Amino acid sequence: MAGAERSVAVARRGRLAAEAAAAAAEEAAEAAQATAQAAHQALAAMALAETSATKTATAAKAAALAARADVLDATAETSLAEIDELEAQQGYRDAARRAADRS
Repeated sequence: MAGAERSVAVARRGRLAAEAAAAAAEEAAEAAQATAQAAHQALAAMALAETSATKTATAAKAAALAARADVLDATAETSLAEIDELEAQQGYRDAARRAADRS
């Protein structure tokens, strides 16, 4: 009888071990699925980040070009204002000379 009891005990332990292994394998499969989903979401997030970075770079380049254009416009306006100032100074000197010649 002892041999039969021993065989039953060994079989039960074997069944329990197999059930534990099956449960562990199921958990591992679920974890692998979760990891795959996370990787897929990370890939999608990376693609979105790349798109966003490209748009940001494009906007920054446009802003830089607009700023350069503003600097060029301001430089041109300054040059024109300086010319106007020089012409006004010359006109003042001419008027002052004419007034001095009349007196």
